[in-house]
Amino acid sequence: MTMRSLLSSVSLALLIGSAATAAQAQIAIGHLQDLSGGTSDVGTPYGQAVVDTFAWVNKNGGVGGKQLNVDSNDYGYQVPRAIALYKKWSAPDGKVAAIMGWGTADTEALTGFLAQDKIPDISGSYAAALTDPEGSSGKAKPAPYNFFYGPSYSDSMRAMLTWAAEDWKAKGKSGKPKFVHMGANHPYPNAPKAAGEALATELGFEVLPPLVFALTPGDYSAQCLSLKSSGANYAYLGNTAASNISVLKACKTAGVDVQFLGNVWGMDENAAKTAGDAADGVIFPLRTAVAWGGNAPGMKTLMEISKMSDPSGKVYRPVHYIAAVCSALYLKEALDWAVKNGGATGENVAKGFYQKKDWVPAGMDGVCNPSTWTEKDHRPTMKVDLYRSKISGATDGDLNDLMGKGTIKLEKVKTVELPRKPEWFGW
Repeated sequence: MTMRSLLSSVSLALLIGSAATAAQAQIAIGHLQDLSGGTSDVGTPYGQAVVDTFAWVNKNGGVGGKQLNVDSNDYGYQVPRAIALYKKWSAPDGKVAAIMGWGTADTEALTGFLAQDKIPDISGSYAAALTDPEGSSGKAKPAPYNFFYGPSYSDSMRAMLTWAAEDWKAKGKSGKPKFVHMGANHPYPNAPKAAGEALATELGFEVLPPLVFALTPGDYSAQCLSLKSSGANYAYLGNTAASNISVLKACKTAGVDVQFLGNVWGMDENAAKTAGDAADGVIFPLRTAVAWGGNAPGMKTLMEISKMSDPSGKVYRPVHYIAAVCSALYLKEALDWAVKNGGATGENVAKGFYQKKDWVPAGMDGVCNPSTWTEKDHRPTMKVDLYRSKISGATDGDLNDLMGKGTIKLEKVKTVELPRKPEWFGW
């Protein structure tokens, strides 16, 4: 071997060694996002917030001095693509410490694998089936490595039905109010359907047959005419905002007089702008204590995170962006604990979620609602803040201006503190 080839070999070995050391000095995170599929309208701001939050974490020293190596992928809301990405993230040579997940169908499909491989998944799905770590409820399979921030879909629906029953009485109406579940025949809109209909019956509603409409925008005039002829008083919209907007507009045109109840992904500031006066009065749950620009100490941190992709600081961030920042920061603090207690393995990261009670991530006071996860119960909260979208004029123009002028408002209606009923667990 010549001196030159010897030096080349040594240089290559050093390069490989330094690359391996750099990889070891990083913490791998898988990030599943929907930027092009059926829920991309809300998946895009949520996914951007996750990217921004981890970029901000890295800018500020990472976790325990280690940078987060975040592998963000648009899976188009397709379960097979999510499973393929999971195989990559769970492979022994590139195993991630955690996954920032997304949809209900894919999260539920992966639940057993997550438990087997000990990889926590902080999802954008709030299906109640993901809240039972031990399977003790008998209603869901054990989901020890599934976490999410905010009330479950079922608990949000229970809170809205509780409000609706009070609203009916407050309006002095007689007889049984009629309730209908609307949405695609898909795991996400269906997740709280049985739980909601059961409570509606218990609260004295007449439960009508569900009305199905696709996750994509379309002409839903037929569904609105069915809704009108059914005499429904309260209708739950189980899809994301994009297709809900189509329903709201079609039902306004058809002259449907109904109180719409939106799921957590079913209404936001962008949807209110697009739907205009058709979105006026929709009731929906908010996961965070404030919306963008709200009066809270944590807004300063939120603005700094937002500047990772908007240095101007002028982009209005919808409610989903803020909820995603909270979700990502909870994972960051679970990682902090793991690094100090044996290393950032999935098993340790999951344990990190159990270390605090009524917990708000550092720097996010007044923005993220206090949350508690325990080894026996992954419902982070039973408190549901209900808001109403208010539209008082034309919604053309910049969203910042529309919100600033109050043309579009998100008004707090009620906070419902639900009991932790055993029969509601996992369902």
